[in-house]
Amino acid sequence: MSNPVFFTAPGTLDQQVPGSAFVLEGPEARHAVTVKRIAVGEAVDIADGAGKRLTGTVTAALPGELTVECLEVANEPRPGTRLVLVQALAKGDRDELAAETATELGIDAVIPWQAERSIVRWKAERAAKAHAKWQSVVTAAAKQARRAWIPEVRAAVDGAGLQAAVAAADLAVILHEDAVRPLRHVLESWLATAQPGDSGSREVLLIVGPEGGISPREVTRLCDAGAVTALLGHHVLRSSTAGPAATVLASDILGRW
Repeated sequence: MSNPVFFTAPGTLDQQVPGSAFVLEGPEARHAVTVKRIAVGEAVDIADGAGKRLTGTVTAALPGELTVECLEVANEPRPGTRLVLVQALAKGDRDELAAETATELGIDAVIPWQAERSIVRWKAERAAKAHAKWQSVVTAAAKQARRAWIPEVRAAVDGAGLQAAVAAADLAVILHEDAVRPLRHVLESWLATAQPGDSGSREVLLIVGPEGGISPREVTRLCDAGAVTALLGHHVLRSSTAGPAATVLASDILGRW
């Protein structure tokens, strides 16, 4: 069984070497000791959310403070092809559920999208709170999945902002029930001809609409910016299901799994 994971701030593990002691403090330590009941002698992982993971053994467990003897420190690289879920805002927390499940399945970043048909609206006074909630949901899901990387929840975008993101991506796929080409074919064709980006990595956007679907005008504008449409399957999926399903298929086809 894999070790439970607790997060610390990026950079705090940089000086750790086998045999050194790391002290985890704050909410994560309290969660480890008082909620998870982690005790002396147990094995745990401490991750910085940016790819660095310390594996060690607990030597002291006090309220608000967990001391771990370092056995190993490893750097987990980002995938060569990063997957980004563009999730339209949806009612009933289905958008948050999509981000949560996609995180457990390996998504690298999430972009909240204020689509034309989104019932939920992030007003100016609500936007910061809603964004923070999404990031909290994603962080908790990354911990559950024992990930060393915490996906970034990027700034919410409207139609114009999404068009700009599409233009900057290596590939942007609109998951659409009226598409002709299956997602598998779209990804396999792109993979056969794609070239690494300047940093040696590539980014693929998986775009999911709200409950009422993506409007024809939005599809046209996104395709004009460089997006392509793809059929995910024979059945119409909920807004909370489509993104995670696409993440699984894309991870397999792109060699991430």
